[in-house]
Amino acid sequence: MRTAMSAAIAMLFLTLVHRAVAEPVSSLADGRTGRIEFRSVTPGGPTELVRRTYPAAGTVVSGTLVLPQAAEGPVPAMVIAHGGGGILKGREDAWAARLNALGIATFVVDSFAPRGLQSTSRDQARLSTMANLADALAALRLLASHPRIDPARIGVMGFSRGGQVALYSALEPLRRGVIDDDLRFAAHVALYPSCSILYRAAAVSGAPVLMLLGGSDDYTPAAACHAYSDWFAAKGAAVRVVTYSGAHHDFDIPDPPHFLPALQSARGCNAEVEVDNGAVRRLDTGERLRDPAAISAYFRACMQRGATVGGDPAALARAEADIATFLRGAFSLPVR
Repeated sequence: MRTAMSAAIAMLFLTLVHRAVAEPVSSLADGRTGRIEFRSVTPGGPTELVRRTYPAAGTVVSGTLVLPQAAEGPVPAMVIAHGGGGILKGREDAWAARLNALGIATFVVDSFAPRGLQSTSRDQARLSTMANLADALAALRLLASHPRIDPARIGVMGFSRGGQVALYSALEPLRRGVIDDDLRFAAHVALYPSCSILYRAAAVSGAPVLMLLGGSDDYTPAAACHAYSDWFAAKGAAVRVVTYSGAHHDFDIPDPPHFLPALQSARGCNAEVEVDNGAVRRLDTGERLRDPAAISAYFRACMQRGATVGGDPAALARAEADIATFLRGAFSLPVR
């Protein structure tokens, strides 16, 4: 009887400890690393994010924080945002290790698993990209509280959908949908983002932007991102675009290129979204869409299926060098 009671007490104690550990944190002042749960929000679109009309209850998401070894003083950090396929083996963690070797802390954010999702690649409407963006901004706010991270040197890096997060986080109305003060990302690195639907705003952060694109990308074609980079440059952002000839979407993953017929792509869309007021304009016809039903109908109709994804070792090697050069400049890092 005494043994059974002791076991029950021990089980209760472990349960309480687990609950305490699993409680989402609002500050990293204790200097913790590893897997961290934190609160974010889940807006259904840019207007909900800008106006903060998303569900007030919020959402608990998670991320994995790794600090570089033997770092002296507060270090720069990068929030890493995954794509529509979620966190992929050999991509997010591999980039985290590369950045750690440069002396940069990394926080790989998982926007899908905490929301019960594995992928949006076949149906991008399952979760708005604004939810991934909100998670990245919440991660920025959280990292800024860490005693070993320099809040003025936190950047964001993402792949495909996460690349959109890296770009959209430079738009001030979207940033203010989560951040109350002047805290901003100090650098934006977007790998093969979708640029067929251009999100624009009256004000951008002005932080430097790097876009890395695949010249043979038939999922998120490079041409649209060149047009987007011109817009960023016109707004005063220091933007650099590099296109790797012959590289496909996901050129930095270990798997060889292969065609996936079920992938949903926005490459057939040609529109801009003014996030300040929610207006949508078709760039092919000039038509302005304001009715939510008309906007939804257009975006459903312009989606297409099928694309090639897969790694390109030469493009990856160039991307490693290009990102290292960019971040050394953005974060004033020594050359190693």
